[in-house]
Amino acid sequence: MELTAKERQQVEQQVEQLLSGQGSEVSLCDVGLELSKPAVLRKNVTYIVCGVVFNDQEEVLMVQEAKQDCYKQWYLPAGRVEVGESLEEALKREVKEEAGFDCQPITLLLIQEQGPQWIRFVFLARITGGSMKTLTAADQESLQASWWDRQASLPLRGQDILRLIEHGLRYHRNPWHPVTLPLDMSCRHVVQRILLVFVGADKQIWVLVVRAPAPHLPTAAALRTHAVTWASNMVVQEALPSSYYDHDVNTLGVISLQHNGRQHGKTDGIGLNTLVALVPDRAQRDEDGLQVEWPAAVTPPPVENTRYVWMEVQEPALKERLLQESQIPSLFPIQSLY
Repeated sequence: MELTAKERQQVEQQVEQLLSGQGSEVSLCDVGLELSKPAVLRKNVTYIVCGVVFNDQEEVLMVQEAKQDCYKQWYLPAGRVEVGESLEEALKREVKEEAGFDCQPITLLLIQEQGPQWIRFVFLARITGGSMKTLTAADQESLQASWWDRQASLPLRGQDILRLIEHGLRYHRNPWHPVTLPLDMSCRHVVQRILLVFVGADKQIWVLVVRAPAPHLPTAAALRTHAVTWASNMVVQEALPSSYYDHDVNTLGVISLQHNGRQHGKTDGIGLNTLVALVPDRAQRDEDGLQVEWPAAVTPPPVENTRYVWMEVQEPALKERLLQESQIPSLFPIQSLY
């Protein structure tokens, strides 16, 4: 049974709210909750913040490590989120402790994860005060800080930051997604709210919806044994089991991020609002090695679980926005490091 006109309007409003960056409280979890534990910082989840900061010459702020296992090597200002901190508060503290500067986050650039137990949040930030940390102020946090032109030889603690710097520089020069900072909304688990779309051959677009208790976008808990974004695969497996292996479940990017963190063990979770595309994935050649041409699907694969329904988007502006985002996403990425 399809949604009523009123229900469709309500879901479209939910989608518009997400796409405008507003987010919404996570009041229920549709999939995976029984396989997930509440997030508890320093027990079963570790959040890392990392700052990419440029000066007017596009030199990047670097800090020299004081830890014995990477002594005197250089890295971006980064560190663990402490109990009771927001992600932005943690970033400001780490930059102040390690580099001596006050900073203001500009936008999230990237999320990297190794499952819900380890997630790194990479921010672009700007200096607002303070002064460069020198060797005379060396402590257990860092030895000193410096601006790096990315050309001079510098012993790096890890090559992974080169990609982060390049990512930040690209956004600094030509922002390609809206400014996105964490929304102050609490979550108990690490969850993914999924705006899952299917684009038909005639440029119609559908959104997968959970029917009850009122029609809404599906939310799934991240599993410790999988990438965070595997949550969307679990939803597709539950809703469309027969079609699952004939389609790719592509997380196109993060629309917004929700985190509070003020109540230890109760609000340490993360809510990721993501745009996900269900795309047919069919064999390109037959058993004889001959190329196979598949007709483009006009409608999405049938829903087999009565909990779910496909909703065709009717509102013209929303339809156009979703079509555009599904083709050229202007969203910040989430990367699995598995």
